[in-house]
Amino acid sequence: MKTFDAVVVGAGVFGAWTALHLRRTGRTVALLDAYGAGNNRSSSGGESRIIRMGYGADEIYTRWAMRSRALWLSLFEQIERPELFQKTGVLSTPRPNDPRAVATEAALENCGVAFDRLNPAELARRFPQLRFREERRGLFEIESGVLMARRAVQAAVAEAVREGVEYRVETVPRHDRSETTVYACGPWLPKIFPELLGGRIRATRQEVFFFGTPPGDLSFSPPLMPVWVDITDEHSAYTIPDIENRGFKLAFDRHGPEFDPDSDDRVVRDLDQARVFLGERFPGLAGAPLVESRICQYENTSTGDFLIDRHPGFENVWLVGGGSGHGFKHGPAVGEHVCALIEGKIPAEPRFSLETKSRDPQRSVF
Repeated sequence: MKTFDAVVVGAGVFGAWTALHLRRTGRTVALLDAYGAGNNRSSSGGESRIIRMGYGADEIYTRWAMRSRALWLSLFEQIERPELFQKTGVLSTPRPNDPRAVATEAALENCGVAFDRLNPAELARRFPQLRFREERRGLFEIESGVLMARRAVQAAVAEAVREGVEYRVETVPRHDRSETTVYACGPWLPKIFPELLGGRIRATRQEVFFFGTPPGDLSFSPPLMPVWVDITDEHSAYTIPDIENRGFKLAFDRHGPEFDPDSDDRVVRDLDQARVFLGERFPGLAGAPLVESRICQYENTSTGDFLIDRHPGFENVWLVGGGSGHGFKHGPAVGEHVCALIEGKIPAEPRFSLETKSRDPQRSVF
């Protein structure tokens, strides 16, 4: 059996970027995935993910999102694939004096993120597609937007291979104690380590809908329509504008029932609820046809913070996950952080530790 300096298990966004960063240190690296990079069972599959900087007071994620955006854009420029990032801008619409919005504004200012403040009249004038039952204001991140997820993670894997990583589609290997091994397996982490991670990471079923826009109507496409996120809304909904003529994407950022990524079916069940919400929030899409749907899964930790820690039973085994709902954008920074930890260049970040992850869900990071 061939041995490597490092083996990364899982070719999703965390694993791909970890393998790439490790390879750039001069290590020999193998990257393994049972189903292949960007596959439909993975948390890194699907067409699009939001890249935003607003995280309330959690400034660490604002800074990581900024760093990741720079690394994503550098990769896309290097491989001549600029279309893998769509600069739509990201709009959030908090209620006046919402404390999370106040904290978000402070963090954006402190980190130097470009954004516009919109009072209710400005919000209504600039984005008439939206309708609310109460007064809202807007925070518009100018440089944020959409990553074309499946192709972006496959591009990261392709670049890793070009730089010398050995990529294989195969199941989890027997661990060689001489190799540094990083398990970045998304929803499979609690299946591989059930006693350690059961309850600390939960895979849940998430429904995603794409609705057709009216013929000739560009008001739901960039640049007229940005990404919209509303964490303060009782629905915790988000939308992505019609990109590449695929449809207007709607999903709810709340945990569904537990889900097995290997064997559970991927047929949507809550279309009626999505239609009602769409018609209320975006009247111009009331009655819009469903043109595509999919089931993905979240794999969140109990807090919503990432898990980036050494396995307590193995000195050279690392566990990296818990990124769903907000993690895809952070792939480059996560990989960079993991690599620096393995090299002993930085101390561990306490909030990413295993010991901070209880078995009771208390999500606080969105």
